Amino acid sequence: MSNLFSKNRIIAGPGFNRWLVPPASVGIHLCIGSVYAWSIFNPPLERVRGVVGRAADDWSLGSVVWIFTVAIVCLGLSASFAGKWLERVGPRVVGTVAAACWGGGFLVGAAGIWTHQLWLVYLGYGVIGGCGLGLGYVSPVSTLIRWFPDRRGMAAGMAIMGFGGGAMIGAPLKEWLLGMFYRAPVRLGSAEAVEMVTEGGRRMADVAGQLREVIEVGAKTGGEIEPGIYVVGTGSVGVAETFVVLGVVYFLVMLVASFCYRLPAEGWVPEGWTPPAEERSGRRMISRHDVSIDQAMKTPQFYLVWIVLCFNVTAGIGVLGVAKTMMTEIFGTTLPGIVNGGFAATYVLMISVFNMLGRFFWASVSDWIGRKLTYTLFFLLGIVLYVSIPFTAASVSASPATVWLVYFYAATMVIFTMYGGGFATIPAYLADLFGARFVGGIHGRLLTAWSTAGVLGPWAITSLRESQRVQAIRDLAAKVDADGFRQAFGVGKDQLEILITAKTVDIGKLVDLLPPGTLDPRATLYNTTMYLMAALLAIALVANWAIRPVAARHHLVEAPQEEPLPPMTMPSPGDDGQPDEYTEWQDV
Repeated sequence: MSNLFSKNRIIAGPGFNRWLVPPASVGIHLCIGSVYAWSIFNPPLERVRGVVGRAADDWSLGSVVWIFTVAIVCLGLSASFAGKWLERVGPRVVGTVAAACWGGGFLVGAAGIWTHQLWLVYLGYGVIGGCGLGLGYVSPVSTLIRWFPDRRGMAAGMAIMGFGGGAMIGAPLKEWLLGMFYRAPVRLGSAEAVEMVTEGGRRMADVAGQLREVIEVGAKTGGEIEPGIYVVGTGSVGVAETFVVLGVVYFLVMLVASFCYRLPAEGWVPEGWTPPAEERSGRRMISRHDVSIDQAMKTPQFYLVWIVLCFNVTAGIGVLGVAKTMMTEIFGTTLPGIVNGGFAATYVLMISVFNMLGRFFWASVSDWIGRKLTYTLFFLLGIVLYVSIPFTAASVSASPATVWLVYFYAATMVIFTMYGGGFATIPAYLADLFGARFVGGIHGRLLTAWSTAGVLGPWAITSLRESQRVQAIRDLAAKVDADGFRQAFGVGKDQLEILITAKTVDIGKLVDLLPPGTLDPRATLYNTTMYLMAALLAIALVANWAIRPVAARHHLVEAPQEEPLPPMTMPSPGDDGQPDEYTEWQDV
């Protein structure tokens, strides 16, 4: 069994076709890249108990988005460790462990959903699954860069392209599984036929002689759900069952892909290719010297590239975590005839498509124009696009028109090509600065920037959105007639904060109580976040401009090889007529 995982066993023989390696790398990244479709899980996880709406004990958007954040944090931390381990044991071992962690994380997460224990979902999907993400992410990068030293950017793009495209397969698969396992809760009847009371901010009704929490679905807010009163704790959103199926499928696919890895022999280069001359200045900054992993972390270039990656990821990852919710809130309320649940799910799918295409496109472009100029384009264009999104949201809220949806769709797709391209170009940027020999380990250490961004992005978008959401509820409640408010929620406005905590009142229900034409503030909940993201890209732009070639004192100097001594020969006893001393030595 140990031979199966031996690093020497996966050394390719003469004549091996290097183009057979990318499919295994893409296979693993397609599996772990489904993390980018996490926003598909947000709505059902917010309604695990209520199913057709949010019950008092259901998890909030902020708490479930942080599961995604923990997974990204553990991705960066495990990649930091795995980079050096990968150099020692090879990609097959790392890929196999990644399969066990990623698949097993889904199964532990399913147990947490079934028992309604949020900490188990964090442990499973967030911690265990996140470690699988990190291990699976680094396993193919240095491998493909070694196979394609003549096309570093393209190689990194191929290695990481699958990660960006994981949601392209994962999003529709998750939607299909959720629909297949969905089970509607018990409906007691229409709102007029069921007598309800409010206790502790919860709406309650008599069910078989017991007061049970219920959810009222109105004609305006129910969508495809039949209006009426539904019992909390009955039915299923299907998310736990979906976790189980995905865990098993991803484990099997990643395990097979891991056993397809091969490494080039020591000193192998593509036929007819010679290493390029070193460039110490200008747009490319290609070094032919290697820098060790630990020494790279002592250079200013490492930390400047760290800032570049961190803020580029922060600007995109927060939006990724709430993509479906954001599309629904901005345009589902203003253009409900176009933007429904299916449209939002397709939006997540298209994010994945452009994320994947951007990884290969921008990484390949960087081979021609250089990594530094590529990132400069990312940040300049990104600043303009992020600043324009609040204007789009305000415009569609004031005057609903399809043109604003088209612009928003196009702008975010361009943003996500650059988001994915930033990930794919980073390994080649590191290889140019620090040499290709230890790029796997250095890349792993750099991915701590992803961990940091995984906290900053979701924290910024959820906290700023939540503060604006609560303020919007208070503003709308102040406009609602006191009698109408009491009739809708069973208590007076003095209980508003309790109703907000119990999730009984929300923006949609308040808008329904106000006269037609009242502006729905949900379209502008993300404006402050977009301005913050633009500011972070400006900082990353400055950091990228400051990157210079690595100083020669950091280069790895190989110890000179000493000339071997001639073999020592022993004279035969008695050859020179002297006493037989060698005979005595041999006897000893």
